[in-house]
Parts: sequence; structure tokens; C-alpha cells
Amino acid sequence: MDAVTFGKTIATLRRGAGMTQLALAVRLGVSDKTVSKWENGQGFPDVTLFSVIASFFGVSVDYLMTGVRRGIAVAGNLIADIVKSIDLYPKMGMLTYVSDITNAVGGCVPNTAIDLARIDRALPVSAIGKVGNDEYGRFIVSELRRAGVNVDGISYSDKTCTSFCDVMSMPSGERTFFHKKGANAELSLEDINVNSLCCDIFHIGYILLLDKLDADDGEYGTVMARLLKWVQDKGIKTSIDVVSDSTADYKSRIVPALKYTNYAIMNEIEACTIWSLDPRLPDGSIDRDNVILAMRKMAEAGVSDKVVVHSREASFSLDCHSGAVCEVESFDIPSSLIKGRVGARDAFCAGCLYAIYNGFSDRDMLEFATGSATCNLFEVNSVDGMRPKNEILRLIEEYRK
Repeated sequence: MDAVTFGKTIATLRRGAGMTQLALAVRLGVSDKTVSKWENGQGFPDVTLFSVIASFFGVSVDYLMTGVRRGIAVAGNLIADIVKSIDLYPKMGMLTYVSDITNAVGGCVPNTAIDLARIDRALPVSAIGKVGNDEYGRFIVSELRRAGVNVDGISYSDKTCTSFCDVMSMPSGERTFFHKKGANAELSLEDINVNSLCCDIFHIGYILLLDKLDADDGEYGTVMARLLKWVQDKGIKTSIDVVSDSTADYKSRIVPALKYTNYAIMNEIEACTIWSLDPRLPDGSIDRDNVILAMRKMAEAGVSDKVVVHSREASFSLDCHSGAVCEVESFDIPSSLIKGRVGARDAFCAGCLYAIYNGFSDRDMLEFATGSATCNLFEVNSVDGMRPKNEILRLIEEYRK
């Protein structure tokens, strides 16, 4: 870091925010002459101010020091959702009519990457995964490109089709899914060029739904664990998400990966199932003690920075360094405003990743992630509800309890 680069970065951010030097100085509790010296390359802020400035402008501390944003890479599942609207779900052997068909993106990569790009257009976001050389694969890639996501990390399979879900959607909002694993099941170490990664955070999901990466590995436990170790060896922070699968062996597939994970983000069912804990009390409410115990077990298993668990009632975070737990209640949104819930978990995850990348406090991270997931409720599909950062912050102020 040099003072001139830092000064230019501060000046660019300030002007982009439409602020004078005096206005910024007031917000930071310093004089306008101090801000002027920074921008002219004549010195640096006190070390305690770096995270404050980064949070204020919505950038990382690394960006303040280097002027370079390396961004977030999102790897894993790419799915085409073919949504078919029906009036009722027929009994076996009976017929029903499809009134409408729409195509939408789905899966960890399109949902999370597009959400991140919509939260902050200046954030470098890249997608890594595998699709078939077919219409649905081209559709997913085009939607990612349209959102401003780098798609150089997506490979094409000539052996199988793009992963898809036939989604039977009824007027009540209830949906039934028929899933074809397709190219996602082929995604392997050979498809992910770790040496070419240029990001600060590498997020991958979903464990339990990536056959070759979930496979056994004699040295690391699973191939996924090996991949995460390679990524960490490049100096990149790793993040994981999990899918809910009642038939899977959670412990054998997930625990090996935790040793090489900086940030683990999942729901209460997934977190507790790893350790054979019940996430719910007999009355159906969240068992906070078990959720927190599951989080601590993940830290003991190797998660090095943060464990984040979300549920319908609240979200929780564990700082793996201090052991501090934070909890934020979900927002109370009028049912009349809710159009759908598809993709809400990925929206929450995108909010978490953005907050972590930009150095938010744990409470601010959980609130921002909750606000991001709330945006998702206002549209039917998995990505159209996402809003820019400033709009999410206004929504948080409106609905925060």
C-alpha cells in the first residue's frame, strides 16, 4: 500500500458518493484538512479508521489499501428451472393442464452470483460450474452475462444435459420439483482451474448435490475437501453451502470440508443434522441451544472464521476466533407482499458474502443477509427481487424489529 494509491481510492469513492471532503470528514470525525491530506497522498488514517471507512463506502479494507477489488467467485450447481403453472396436482394416472411455462435460473451459482452483482454492480463476481452444450446451458450463461457476472469459469459437457428442474407450480404457491442432475454431477477438479482464480472469496454450493466433488478422497476425506485446501493454499478465503437431503450421509460428506472452510453458511436443519441434533423443539419452534451447539461443533471441526445458520425465525453467527454468538430475528413481512420464496436461501447467502467481503460486523452482516433474503420474497423467481445495497439498507430500517 502506498499513500498516493490510497488517496486516489478515497477521492474516487468520495466523489462517487457525491460527498465533499468536509461531509466525509464530519462522518468520520476528522477535519476536512485531514481528508485533503489523505487524498493528496500525504498520509494515512489511523489504523482503527480503515474498517470504518471501508464499511461506510461498502468496500473491503483490501480495496482501500490497493485500489483493486478481486471480488467473489461462486462455484457449484447451475440449474435451469422450467416452471409450469398448473391449477392442481393430479392423482396418479390422471391429467392436468399446464397454463403457462417460464424459464428461470436456479442453483447456487446463478442465484448467488446474480444476487451479488445486483447488490453491487462494481463488485467483481465470477461463476464456476458446468452446463450441457444445449439450450438450457446457453440460457443460464446468457442470464449470468446479462447480470454482469464473469462466466469464463463455466465449462460445457458434450456427454450430458444441463441440470434442470421441472417445477410444477400451483396458484397457492406450492411447488413440486422433478430434478435432473445432469452436468452438475460431472463437475470435477479438472473443471475448476484453481491456479487461475482471482478472487478474495471462493464460495461453493451445494455440498451433497455435486457427485464427483462429494466423492471419497483417501487423503482429504472428500474431493470437495481437497479442492477447498487447494483454494486456501492460494491465499483465498473459502465458503460453503449445503443442500437439504434427507437421504444423505451429512457427517461423512460435510465434516471433511469443514477443516478447509473459512465461512460455513447453511440452514438450521443442515447444521444440526451433521451432528445428529434436532433443530426443533417439540412445539416446532427453533431449538437455539442445539443450533448454537452445532455451530460450535463446526468450529471445532475446522471452520476458521465464521459459521452462519439461518432459519425462518432468526439467523445466527458464530465468530470462530472469539466464540461470540450473534442472533438477529427475521423480519415480519406482510403476507400480502410475499410472491415467492424460491431462492431466498441463496439471497441470504449472497448478503452474507457481501457483508463479509466488506468487513461488516456480525450483527450488520446478519441484518444485511436477512434484508437480502427479504428482497427475494417480493418476486416469484429466484433473482428478480434482489435490490442494490442502499435499497436493502433502507428495507432493513423499515422492517427491523
